[in-house]
Order: sequence, then C-alpha cells, then structure tokens
Amino acid sequence: MRTRSRTRSRTRTPLHGLLHGLLLSLLLLGAGLLPAGTARAADNGTWGVFPTPAAGAAMTDRAYFFHQGTAGTALGDSVTILNSSDKELTFQIFATDAMNTPAGGAFALLPVESKPKDVGAWIALPPETAGTVTVPAKGRKDIPFTVKVPADATPGDHVGGIVALNTAVEGVQQDGKVQVGVKRSVGARLYFRVPGPLTPGLSVEDVRISRSAPLLPWVRSARATVSYALVNRGNVVVEPKVTVSAEGLFGRRVLDRPARELRLTLLPGQRIELTEPWPDAPQSDWVTVRITAGATAHPDLVSRSETDFIAVPWPAVGLFLVLAGAGVTLWVLRRRRRAEHEPLEPAPDLAQAR
Repeated sequence: MRTRSRTRSRTRTPLHGLLHGLLLSLLLLGAGLLPAGTARAADNGTWGVFPTPAAGAAMTDRAYFFHQGTAGTALGDSVTILNSSDKELTFQIFATDAMNTPAGGAFALLPVESKPKDVGAWIALPPETAGTVTVPAKGRKDIPFTVKVPADATPGDHVGGIVALNTAVEGVQQDGKVQVGVKRSVGARLYFRVPGPLTPGLSVEDVRISRSAPLLPWVRSARATVSYALVNRGNVVVEPKVTVSAEGLFGRRVLDRPARELRLTLLPGQRIELTEPWPDAPQSDWVTVRITAGATAHPDLVSRSETDFIAVPWPAVGLFLVLAGAGVTLWVLRRRRRAEHEPLEPAPDLAQAR
C-alpha cells in the first residue's frame, strides 16, 4: 500500500504598491521517515519533487534520496520535477538542510534565504538552475545533481533536501497597509550517511507540569499537561517512542501510558518540545511524573527523566482559610463583647483586711 508524503509551505510576502520588497519565509513540513518503497514522493497535487525514475519507468520506487559515501568522495543522482497542472509552472530550485520544528518535531527544510551548512551545501545543482526552471503543463523536468562529500565530513547521518519553490505569488490579501501573498514549495528529502563510528543518542529533558483544577474539588476533573524535551545527542536519526507514567503517594499508579511510536524522525543535534495531555489528573496528591524514551531500532537506547509536583485544590484551600479566618474573627469579637458586659468585681477593702 502506498501512502502520500507531502511537504508544503506558506510564505508571507510583504507587498507595498507594485509588489516590491518581496520577502520569503519558507518552511517545508513533512511526515516522519518512511521506509523506501512505501511512500510516493513529495507532491501537493499540482507538482511533485522526487528521485528520477529508472530509465523506462513511469514512477520511482524511492520515497526519498538515500546515499552514503566516505569523506572526500562524490556521487551523482537526479531529481524530477513533475507538473500535473494544465499550465506551465516556473520554479526556483535549491538544495538545503533539514531540521525538526522546535514545537512538535515535524520534519522541515530550511527556507531559500537560509544558507545551508551541512548536506545542503554539499549538493551541486547544474548551472541552468541558477535562475528559474520552467516545466511545461503535464510535463516533467529531470535535473541531475552531485553530492560532494567534504574531506572533513563527520561520520553519521546528514539530512537535507532539494526544493522546488513556485515563483508565482498566490492568494494576495490586504493586511492593513501591507499586502500578504503565499508562495508554495515542495521538497524531496535527502538522507546521506558518512561511514564511521555511529552513535545513537536520545535524551529526555526538562519535564514540566502545568495544571488547572476546578474551583470546588471533585466537582469535575482536574486537567494537566506534561511538557518535556527530546534531544538527539547522537549522530544518526532516531524514531523515538515514549512511555509516560506517574505515581502518587505510597507508589499508587495514577498514570500509565505504554510505549508508543511518535511517528517522527528526530535528526542529529535537534531538540524538540512535546506535550502530553492529562485530562483526569489528581486533585490532591504528591505525584512523580516519569518520561521514558527509546527507539525500536536501537533497543539499548533508553533515557528517563522525572519531576514531582504537589496536587493541591488551592481554591478550596483558600476558601477554607477564608472561612476559618472568619470563624476565628467572630469568636474573638464574641469574647470581647462578653468581657465588656460582664460586671467588674469590687476591689478588696485594704483597711478591713488589716
């Protein structure tokens, strides 16, 4: 079964008067790493970018580019831009590096104005792509490229992509005194491995809890959000799986969510922030929340981090303190009133006492 992998972006473009001062902010989002042969190339329904099919084949059997080569070597491949529309399209073609979006960890490719520093800088496109490339309606364009691995390339996985950015500005709208337009793009992923010592690394960090509780406890459920960070401290891509658990006083289990795949690819050196909703969090307890992360492809790769929090129904406690304070005040006032109305005892006659 084939599934579709999409990589798209929207770019906000300031236009004043006659569309001058065009500024782009490209962000390409995609799904997690898919095994070769189980996904089509990146396609937004109008055009697609994918590894060039073998001679005589209509479609590619590669979901993305994957190559490996030692430092100092070079190898070649070809990328295909397919135009499925009824009109010719003009693109800016460029190579760039990949990243994970900080919030959520989605796969992304750097925008055209960001200079690549890793595998995106190793990719050499032909001179014809220095300007723009036009693809006819219902046609395709095959573009060869070369990956030149630097002599000082570090071992491990280096991830980037080749992007086709449509030069047409779409959906121009007025936003105050500024007009905003959209430029769409599609990118094909490229994974490149430099042989050498491979060190998977995964770290769970900064586990935090935020809570919201009802004004009156146990009238309705309290809610909490578990936030944490995953960091790839190794040199290979990792597809993490996470277990979330929590214990109350005396070891009572109050949360137990078994290990599950996050369906994302965490790239080397990347840090992402994730959240876990907890709709029925404890309202009165001392709780230890633990996050355990691992990866199916690396059974020995395990990282844990935990944090404690005290679940207290503060609104109810505050109301109790207010009522208790009011009670104490009334008691003091009553004591004073009784003291004011009680008759004073006569002082003893000192003369008679003698």
